[in-house]
Amino acid sequence: MKGTVGELGEFGLIKELTSRLTTTPAVRVGPGDDAAVVAAPDRRVVASTDILLEGRHFRRDWSTAYDVGRKAAAQNLADIAAMGAVPTALLLGLVVPAELPATWPSELMDGIRDECQVAGAAVVGGDVVRGDTITVAITALGDLRNHEPVTRAGAQPGDVVAVTGWLGWSAAGHAVLSRGFRSPRAFVEAHRRPEPPYHAGPAAAGLGATSMTDVSDGLIADLGHIAEASKVRIDVRSGAVDIPTQMNDIGQAVGVDPLQWVLTGGEDHAIVATFPPDVKLPARWKVIGEVLNPSALPQVTVDGAPWTSKGGWDHFADIES
Repeated sequence: MKGTVGELGEFGLIKELTSRLTTTPAVRVGPGDDAAVVAAPDRRVVASTDILLEGRHFRRDWSTAYDVGRKAAAQNLADIAAMGAVPTALLLGLVVPAELPATWPSELMDGIRDECQVAGAAVVGGDVVRGDTITVAITALGDLRNHEPVTRAGAQPGDVVAVTGWLGWSAAGHAVLSRGFRSPRAFVEAHRRPEPPYHAGPAAAGLGATSMTDVSDGLIADLGHIAEASKVRIDVRSGAVDIPTQMNDIGQAVGVDPLQWVLTGGEDHAIVATFPPDVKLPARWKVIGEVLNPSALPQVTVDGAPWTSKGGWDHFADIES
């Protein structure tokens, strides 16, 4: 597609974007009307929203528009899965400059569409607006399928803490990109396009998970949300978390302990949950800690001691700590 967004115009852009979409049986009325209609067999709708801002959450010199689309969809659909729900639909709010090449939002939509297909969802509507900075706002919807939602507030002393998915890969990829490199490719791609284990969320609900969240801000930070909501302490065993050989190599090259990435790096969107100790967990889940009674120590500890290194994501901090 040639030209700019401004030359294409609002309605031309909307027509182009919606022409790229697919649907699912859950979509009763899709894009093109005043609002979408999505089936909710459970009669409860799980909803989550997030915003990505160019320069803050993505860089066009690091990621293609397709990458940004995959990432934007993934981080919202992961929130649905982390409640124990099945993703069903997604809505897009898009702000773009008029001079932006028209291919960029089209490729963005391709990425969003493809990530939705991985999760079993569909794009059902949205809006586009002219603005100075590219902004991608996503709202994701999901269905509980007769399960109770798994919140952050149910962890009990004696529960085990288990994780499925990658930890620290996105942070390692960010470190590589920050230094002007593009390899090891697996870690760079993990930063550009996270791969949440969508099906593990509803499966965990079926196994009796007592609390759950996706790892978006960093393992310690996100476990801290569970610990605070559940009024417990969580202890992570550092020896139980996986650190691949290549991540060790990257750490040595850039002078960072890779455990820092694993414990505080976000945006992998792995799923971490607590389970009663007698639950038999599938092989995809790795036990990395335990839930304890609250104490004077911080709510999340590592090997029984406070974690003193900074880390985790704060949207209102000047930089990623």
